[in-house]
Amino acid sequence: MSERELGRFITVEGSEGAGKSTNLEVICDTLAERGISFYRTREPGGTPLAEALRDALLLPRQESVDGITELLVVFAARNQHLRNEILPRLTRGEWVVCDRFTDASYAYQGAARGVSNDVIGFLEECVQGELRPDLTVYLDLDPAIGRQRIADREQDRLEQEQLGFFEAVRSGYLARAASEPYFRTVDASGTVEQVRADMQLVINDFLDEVYAP
Repeated sequence: MSERELGRFITVEGSEGAGKSTNLEVICDTLAERGISFYRTREPGGTPLAEALRDALLLPRQESVDGITELLVVFAARNQHLRNEILPRLTRGEWVVCDRFTDASYAYQGAARGVSNDVIGFLEECVQGELRPDLTVYLDLDPAIGRQRIADREQDRLEQEQLGFFEAVRSGYLARAASEPYFRTVDASGTVEQVRADMQLVINDFLDEVYAP
């Protein structure tokens, strides 16, 4: 199978309150309108075992959880997700749209927890090989605004972290956006309509590149 026949892998990244779910819908709606077969999923998660690992990771606990522990749980879930869902679908020519992927590990466990990028990169190579997203849309938002947006909902263990943690997460994402060619950044601080319009531009530009003659 040629590279042209493989499905495309799109991920959406952003910290809490950035509007990932809403803007994933924009991507999925656009793909559907173009007649592109796609599969929507999330990380951690995507399979029964990976979802169980997600629950274990995000459940609030009395004990502290080390960054390496978080990272290993995430990559265990990611490996299961890749082998059972993502890779088979991409190989069949199906597109995959994923709520977060390995760039989140660099932001959360790397920049915010202090785990070395070399360690993350080693696990990335072990689990993914050469696979990287074809497009990652990063929804950038001031963490203080994000915390206000989620203040009224029940929060998981990571969402309960302090502001400084999310400022470090944002720094990690911005560093990835500056270094990885597959990143596109969307300002998530505007109105829902503004952000949706910007997301629409990004995904349409990507589709035009993919299907350019």
